[in-house]
Amino acid sequence: MEYINLREQPEIKEKAAQWFSSKWGVPTEAYLECMNSFLSKETEYGWFLALEGEAIVGGLGVIENDFHNRKDLFPNICAVYVEEKYRKKGIAGHLLNMAVSYLKEHNISPVYLSTDHVGFYERYGWEFFTMVQGDYEEEESRLYVHY
Repeated sequence: MEYINLREQPEIKEKAAQWFSSKWGVPTEAYLECMNSFLSKETEYGWFLALEGEAIVGGLGVIENDFHNRKDLFPNICAVYVEEKYRKKGIAGHLLNMAVSYLKEHNISPVYLSTDHVGFYERYGWEFFTMVQGDYEEEESRLYVHY
């Protein structure tokens, strides 16, 4: 398993954007816009991938706000996904730790994450912070913080 941030292999950005889009239903162009900002160093909000050979098996990104009502709490980890056959192998945790470390190296802390999962993110040092209202959601979600 190889873990990278997208700046290490910028040539796979289209493939990565399509992969994220297929998992979350967000247009490929939205991912490409964020990835291009990272690759051009307009922002340090990055994209982190787990690769097996040429296949993307896991990934996540960092964006300003992950579509919730607390616009004052940023940046946010988004689009955390690991292919089903690769789950329960620590891949998501490794990617989360990579992103947090990268952000800290660039003096960006804390970082937030919106989810409906309970018990998963706590294993990687995340703490429940507050409930947030998703932009297109009826139910509130849990917002975690990592310092």
